[in-house]
Amino acid sequence: MLTAHSLDDIIAAVRNAHAGHATLRIRGAGSKDFYGGLLAGEVLDVSAHRGIVAYEPTELYITARCGTPLAEIEAALAEKGQMLAFEPPHFSGATVGGCVAAGLSGPRRQQAGAVRDFVLGVRLVDGTGQTLNFGGQVMKNVAGYDVSRVIAGSLGTLGVIAEVTLKVLPKPVAETTLVFDCDATEAIRRLNEWGGQPLPISASFWHDGQLWLRLSGARAAVEAATTKLRGNPTVNPEKHWNSIREQTHPAFAASLLWRLAVPSTTPCPEVDGLRAIEWGGALRWYAGEVDGDHEAVRAAATGLGGHAALYRAPESLRCREGAFAPLQPALLALHRRLKIAFDPQGILNPGRLYAEF
Repeated sequence: MLTAHSLDDIIAAVRNAHAGHATLRIRGAGSKDFYGGLLAGEVLDVSAHRGIVAYEPTELYITARCGTPLAEIEAALAEKGQMLAFEPPHFSGATVGGCVAAGLSGPRRQQAGAVRDFVLGVRLVDGTGQTLNFGGQVMKNVAGYDVSRVIAGSLGTLGVIAEVTLKVLPKPVAETTLVFDCDATEAIRRLNEWGGQPLPISASFWHDGQLWLRLSGARAAVEAATTKLRGNPTVNPEKHWNSIREQTHPAFAASLLWRLAVPSTTPCPEVDGLRAIEWGGALRWYAGEVDGDHEAVRAAATGLGGHAALYRAPESLRCREGAFAPLQPALLALHRRLKIAFDPQGILNPGRLYAEF
C-alpha cells in the first residue's frame, strides 16, 4: 500500500505507476468499497492528505483536501449554520474526495440537487501525474466543458481528486416531518401530486406501508404545508432521516440491493422485492437474490425509461454482471475518449466504473 501525505506524494505515486505501467486503486476511508465494480491495483491511500484549505461562509463555499473527513467539514459548517445540502452519507468515516468520486447523495437530493450540482472546482492529478485545476469558487466560473462536475461520480477513473471546492447552503429555519399510512402505489401518486404544488418538501421515503415526508424552509411555509397535508407528526425525526442517509434503516438490510432510477410517475415495475421509494418517487430500492434474474431487473428499469444499478452485492457478482447499466455504444465511446484523455494507460481504478476501462 502507498500512503500519500501531500499533493507531491500523490503526484509521485501516479508518475511512478504510469512509468511502470502499474495500476492504482485510489482509497480514502474505504467507506464505499462495496460500490462499483472491480477493486484492482495497488492501494493509494490518500486519507492523510487532509484539512480545510478555505471556508468563506459569506461566499457560500468551502475548499478541502481529498482526505478530509465529511464529519470535519460538516462540523465547521454547522458552526456557521450551514450545511452540505445534498446530504452525502458518511458510512464509516467518508472523506470529501470519496464523496465526490462516488457521487452519492442523501435524502435532501430531492430538493437541493445532486453532488455534481455543488462541485465548484477540483484539483486533479491525472493518470500521467499532471496536476490539473478546473472550475473555481463561484457558480459561474466555467467556459466550455465543465470537467469539475464530470469528476463527480467517476469513481476515480479519471484522476485522483486532490482538492475540491463545494458550494454550501444555510440550514433551513424550520423543519418538520409527517408520516402517512399508504401502500407503494398510493405513495407514488401522492408524491407526484404534492410535487406539482408549491410545498417545501425536502425529502420523502416510503417503506413497509408508511410514507415519511420532510418539510424544510421558512417557518410560515412549513407551518402552512403541515396544516394542508395533515399527516401524523413524528418524534425524533432526525434519527429517522439519518438512518436513511447512512443506510442503517431496515429498508437497506439486504445482501443484494438494486437501485433503480426511473421517472417519478412510473408505477411499480413488475419486479419482486420493493424495499423503499425515495426522491419524490424517482428512486426505488429493491432487494434481490444472488442467483436471481439480474437481466430482468435491468430490463424492467430500461422499459420504464430508467436504469438499474447493482448497488450492493458480492464483488464477484458486481464484476460479472456489471454494477451499472450497460452504456449505449455512442455513450461508451465518449466515456472511453474521456478515459484516454485523462488516463491514457488506464492505470487508475481500472474496471471500477465499467469493465471496458
